[in-house]
Amino acid sequence: WTNKTEYILSMIGYAVGLGNIWRFPYMAYKNGGGAFLIPYLLMLVLCGIPLFFLESAIGQFCSQGPINMWRAVPVLQGVGLSMVMVNALVSIYYNVIIAYSLYYMFASMQFPLPWPSCSSWADRKCSSLPKVYCNVSGVLMTNWTQENITCPSSNKITVSVESPSEQYWDHVALQRSSGLDKTGPVVWHLALCLLLSSIIVAAALIRGIKSSGKVVYFTATFPYVVILILLIRGVTLEGARDGIDFYIGSQSNLTKLTEGQVWKDAATQTFFSLSIAWGGVPTLASYSNFHNNMFLDSVIVTVINDGTSVFAGFAIFSILGHMAHVYGKPIGNVVKEGFGLAFIAYPDALAKLPISPLWSILFFFMLLTVGLDSQFAAIEVITTCLLDAFPNILKSKRAVVTILTCIIVFLLGLPCVTRAGIYWVTLIDQFVASWVMLILALMEIIGFCYIYGVNRFIKDIEMMIGKKSFCFWLWWRACWLFLTPCIIAVILVWSLVIFVPPTYGKVQYPAWGLALGWCMVAFILIWIPVIAFYKVIKAKGNFCKVVSLCSPSEEWHPYLDIHRGERYSKNTAAEETVSDNKTEDKKM
Repeated sequence: WTNKTEYILSMIGYAVGLGNIWRFPYMAYKNGGGAFLIPYLLMLVLCGIPLFFLESAIGQFCSQGPINMWRAVPVLQGVGLSMVMVNALVSIYYNVIIAYSLYYMFASMQFPLPWPSCSSWADRKCSSLPKVYCNVSGVLMTNWTQENITCPSSNKITVSVESPSEQYWDHVALQRSSGLDKTGPVVWHLALCLLLSSIIVAAALIRGIKSSGKVVYFTATFPYVVILILLIRGVTLEGARDGIDFYIGSQSNLTKLTEGQVWKDAATQTFFSLSIAWGGVPTLASYSNFHNNMFLDSVIVTVINDGTSVFAGFAIFSILGHMAHVYGKPIGNVVKEGFGLAFIAYPDALAKLPISPLWSILFFFMLLTVGLDSQFAAIEVITTCLLDAFPNILKSKRAVVTILTCIIVFLLGLPCVTRAGIYWVTLIDQFVASWVMLILALMEIIGFCYIYGVNRFIKDIEMMIGKKSFCFWLWWRACWLFLTPCIIAVILVWSLVIFVPPTYGKVQYPAWGLALGWCMVAFILIWIPVIAFYKVIKAKGNFCKVVSLCSPSEEWHPYLDIHRGERYSKNTAAEETVSDNKTEDKKM
């Protein structure tokens, strides 16, 4: 890193993702409003900060990517490869979400906006207001009155309708088909936006962190400017107070804290919003100064990440509250999460404001920058691992490796911009970016805290940040050895027990689609036993060699000689089992 600021901004940009904007506000609303902050902040302390600290320390100590960092526990090197596979798959669908944001940003550059009212692309279900008919002698009639008597409530029939913004999303933006098996042609406006997204990412990463470190000055800070602008505008609108009350105000429900689901949601949201176990944190930390205080950085980044979620919620709910006021509906009827919030509910709400194109452009440009930061880190993980694996061949060809990686990600993303593309995006999101990460995080803790040894790991950290008190390490020992792994294990088991096959709205996935989802999970996790089995076979039955696979290899040490000290010098004591017999300093 050129300086500490670029590192912190890159970490914040990586940690703060789309989930902070479109998932947390809904989770808080659903789980008791302000009461949800209690388990959410508790899980940050017990799970989020310990894992972020762990990954930052590992990456900074060895200056290696997620594969080579497992030189500390060679038998588990497959975990690092699994992390790379996760990034490869997630980067495909994240690139598509960036393409959606680009498309909506360009579509917002017209007045009036194209989605506030039903147009030529709409069908008969399109309506801004619910359609109510009166059953008069078996005939359905609208606006029926007779002798100043309105239709009896028992004869009223409400027909389900779709809002103009929902139909615009389905019929124009996605041109969505009826299911995963109805692929249809490529939606070319999305394909072009996908290409533009890939070009932006490649250009930002062409020189690795030297170039991306400059880009994050804008991409990591601009979202906060937009959220602040939207919040200021939102709180001045009629109905905004009702929205904020439902989000985190007087409508908070403390009795929700007695429900286990609330605590599970808090832990899950904390875990996934920090992008733990994706390999991005150790990759970015691997470029840090060896004596950088990664503990302080971890606290700063994780607190800012959680604060961003809460902050964004105020901007979201203030404007949704106004939308509910305009429609005369309860807040609960307009609140959505995920794609429904970002591309249906919120655009609909923004369309009700004066100068609506301006607010819409700002919002989707914010989604674009938030998505790009996460995509930068995902691609950087892949390229870093390739450069670590083949340093002699690829070290001088970073630009070529980055461009080729972005081209491959673009080509693999093309099926996600067909008419069935949204089903593919949802499938990857539900199977890959979910409880698979819990397994990888659990393997990290087992590998570095139990097999490698928490005491040895603490000594490694103290080589970087200096000696700390017994009480300081007592807390982190408790987290790494007991609290954090227990929480992860409970969430993992619970997630598997209550697992429900994913759907997109009311559309069910075919059996082969669900099977493909499980194949993606297998493709990620299979490397853990395969690599372990390969290393055991390579040991040729020699018991001492098999046991040594659970001990650090000779290549496990700080990258530079000057930082190795006595513990990792060539003449270090045998009991450390981490001697360095390398004759040249090169990145493997």
